[in-house]
Amino acid sequence: MTHSLTILGIESSCDDSAAAVLRGTSGAADVLSSVVEGQTSLHAAFGGVVPEIAARAHAERLDGCVKQALAQAGLTLPDLDAIAVTAGPGLIGGVMSGVALAKGLSAGSGKPLIGVNHLAGHALTPRLTDGAQFPYLMLLVSGGHCQFLLVRGPADFTRLGGTIDDAPGEAFDKTARLLGLPQPGGPSVEAEAATGLASRFRLPRPLLDRAGCDLSFSGLKTALLRTRDNLVAEKGGLTRQDRADLCAGFQAAVADVLAEKARRAMALYMESAPQTPTLAVAGGVAANQAIRACLETVSAEFGAQCLTPPLDLCTDNAAMIAYAGLELFEAGQQDDLTLVARPRWPLDSASPAMLGSGKKGAKA
Repeated sequence: MTHSLTILGIESSCDDSAAAVLRGTSGAADVLSSVVEGQTSLHAAFGGVVPEIAARAHAERLDGCVKQALAQAGLTLPDLDAIAVTAGPGLIGGVMSGVALAKGLSAGSGKPLIGVNHLAGHALTPRLTDGAQFPYLMLLVSGGHCQFLLVRGPADFTRLGGTIDDAPGEAFDKTARLLGLPQPGGPSVEAEAATGLASRFRLPRPLLDRAGCDLSFSGLKTALLRTRDNLVAEKGGLTRQDRADLCAGFQAAVADVLAEKARRAMALYMESAPQTPTLAVAGGVAANQAIRACLETVSAEFGAQCLTPPLDLCTDNAAMIAYAGLELFEAGQQDDLTLVARPRWPLDSASPAMLGSGKKGAKA
């Protein structure tokens, strides 16, 4: 039987400074503490996350998050077995802040250091929350990423498809800005859509006429912009109902696209005849109830279970980083003080980059 491990996780890939302590083994771990300090108020005036502001906030807050997480767990650094930290992908200033802190803690305490791919943290969350058995199909759907992944192990991912432009969360944020709604856009658009009529504006469902599991949301956002402008030109402005109907139409289009592409990904996944067919969904957009309902319908069509994490584990957090670190540590992975922060770090390095690549490597 695998020895129980106690892992400190640190997360700082975007605009949430987070630390958590977790104890257990693969598929059977308990979160002893989880601290997340958001930065919404710092970025509200800018309509989105400002990387320089985010990096500065991480540098100021992360050590306090770690102290608080350890205190809530009733532990100190000597009680840990290892320290896991998001080493990418993400906004490089924030990732560097987390990696620097983790290196210092590792050097000072002598505890092993584990660099974790932020996307792997999301992808392995169903193992933490529900003990999901490999292999399972993961839809990672967030503000910066959207991918269908076949998950066979803690470091074994095959991408079946993904977005070729905007991620769904990014499209929700842009839609909120276009309609004068507060950030983050996902919850704002979902709240407005609750009183809207989705059928009033028939927005496009991009790439449904193309085979495969790739997705696109940029054109959908542009279509909403044009619809909004036409309404403003015709009526001199938007009524509250106009805005609610636009939100409902946009949300329905995103849900329809994700459902159909999930259907195609499930068909590919089922060819491997998994013993416990599972469609898992993680990332911030997984908190959207309409999207969850559509994906649950798709999984039921294939006789598969649909796993969605609790809302606090859908968005960025350090518990998922600690858990991914636990699985990697059990598998024998360790890093040292040469660990570097990576702005780009695809989970499936064998597949072509979805969004191109540059000097720093593939973007996703």
